[in-house]
Amino acid sequence: MADEDDDDGGGGKKKGGLLKIILIVLVVLILLVGAVAGTLFFTGFFDKKPPEENVEETLETTADVPKLKVAGQEAAPDAKDASKEAPKPRTKPLPETVRFEQTYLELPRALLANLSGSRKVMQVTVAIMTHYDDRVIRNIQKHEFAIRSGVLDLMRQVTEADTTKPDFRKELAERIRIEMNALLEKYTGFGGIEEVHFTEFVIQ
Repeated sequence: MADEDDDDGGGGKKKGGLLKIILIVLVVLILLVGAVAGTLFFTGFFDKKPPEENVEETLETTADVPKLKVAGQEAAPDAKDASKEAPKPRTKPLPETVRFEQTYLELPRALLANLSGSRKVMQVTVAIMTHYDDRVIRNIQKHEFAIRSGVLDLMRQVTEADTTKPDFRKELAERIRIEMNALLEKYTGFGGIEEVHFTEFVIQ
């Protein structure tokens, strides 16, 4: 009987030791879980944040909201396009002016001719202007004698009454230009003289 009591007492001690160990382990686990939970709580882990997908969806839905339309205008699909399509002040395009280089040539000697039906003489020095290349200048120099002869014939047709007209000099310059171009076209196939100027003009 004594042996049986001893056996029962030893078993109770073993069970009591196991219970203590289990309780200690449970207490340690509870402390660890509490420490971890407290750390997460203080770091804001449990704060509610909107998921990224919801943010993107809200952006998409706001982008799809129809804009108010103004009469005569269409609402821009997004802010970037709206900034591009903002009204701007109208600017008038300036006309593009094409400028050509002028080349001048003065005939080397003055031209002297009597006025028709008068004892007065007219002496002029003629200069021409062209926008074309040096070939026109070379053609004038090459055919200078024919050109001088044609201009002198025109000058001999001028009457004393013609010289009193307000635009006499302009009209004479234009007639000389036409005559010179006609002679150049006859001899070279191309005129090219665009203006005729008088550097000297004397009637006496």
